[in-house]
Amino acid sequence: MLLSRRPFCRCEKLASAPIDLRRLAVALLVLCALVLPFLLWGFRTYQLALAATHAIAILGLNLIAGQAGLISLGHGAFYGLGAYTLAVLTRHGSVSAYVGIFGAALVCLAAGYLFGRMVSRLARFYLALATFALALAVPQTLKSSYLAPWTGGVQGLYLDRPGAPLGLPLDQDQWWYFVTLGILSLALWMTRNLVAGRTGRAIRAMRDHPIAAEAAGIAVARYTALTFAIGAAYAGVAGALASLLLDFIAPESFTYWLSILLLVGAVFGGMTSVWGALAGGLFLQFWPDVAATVSRDLTQPVFGAILLLSMRFMPDGVAGLSSSARRSLERIFWMR
Repeated sequence: MLLSRRPFCRCEKLASAPIDLRRLAVALLVLCALVLPFLLWGFRTYQLALAATHAIAILGLNLIAGQAGLISLGHGAFYGLGAYTLAVLTRHGSVSAYVGIFGAALVCLAAGYLFGRMVSRLARFYLALATFALALAVPQTLKSSYLAPWTGGVQGLYLDRPGAPLGLPLDQDQWWYFVTLGILSLALWMTRNLVAGRTGRAIRAMRDHPIAAEAAGIAVARYTALTFAIGAAYAGVAGALASLLLDFIAPESFTYWLSILLLVGAVFGGMTSVWGALAGGLFLQFWPDVAATVSRDLTQPVFGAILLLSMRFMPDGVAGLSSSARRSLERIFWMR
C-alpha cells in the first residue's frame, strides 16, 4: 500500500499544477485590472480603456485569422461600421450609448455574416484582396454625399459620452474603463468557450485542411460566414466603444491602415491565442510612448524595429512566450 500510494500522489500533483498556475495568473490579472484605475491618473486610465477596445477588436481578428486561418485585411472596416452605427443610433435615433453598443454588435454581426457568405469560396491571396477592398471601400462610402446627412461626411460626428449612473463615485474615464473591461471579459469568456467547443474544433479543421473538413461533413461556407460574423461583431463593439472614448469619429479614422495595425497587434500578441489579444491591445496603445522614449522623430522606424525583434524572438507572440515560461515553471514545480 505504501509503494502504490506515492506514485498516485505524484500524478495527482502533476495533473493539478497547470490548472492552479493558470488560475493564479488569471486571478492576478483580474486583481490588477480592477485596482489600476484607482492608482493611476485619469489619462492613463483612459489609455487603458482604449487598449481594451483594441483587444476586443484583435480578439475577433484572432478568431478569423488565427483559429479559422482566413486572411483578413479589412477588419478595420467592421470597426468603423460599428462606430458609425452607434453614432447614427445615438444622434438620430435618440437611443442611449449602451443600446448603441448592442446595436453596433448586431449590425456588424449581420454584415460580417453576409460578407463571409460572399467570400466563402475564396482562399489565400484572393481572400486577402477581397478583405482589403472592403477596407478601401468603407471609408469612401462613409464620405458619400448620399450618407453625409447621417454620417457627417468628411466633417465627421461629435459624440456625447455619458458619465457613471446611479451616483457611482467614479469619474467618466474610470466608469468607461470598467464598462470596456466588462465587455472585454465577456468577449474573452465567450471566445474561450467557442474555441474549446465543437464549433471551435470545426473551425480549426477547416483551417488545417478545408477539403478534408468538407469531406468529413463540415459546412465550410457556413462556418466561414459564422467566423466572419463573430469577428465582425467584436470589431463593431470595439469601434463603438472607441468612438465614445474619443468623442469624435471621421471616415479617415478607419482607413486600411487601421486594419494593418490590428493585424500587427494580433501577430504581436499571438494570433492563435485567445489571451494574446490583451498583449496586442496594450502594444497598439502604448507603442508610440515606448518609441518616443527612443526618439520622437523616429516613431515609425522604432515601431518597425520592435515588430521585427518580436517576430525574431517571439514567433508565436507574447502568448507563446508566456506559455513557454509557464511550462518551464511547471517543470521546476514538478521536480520538487
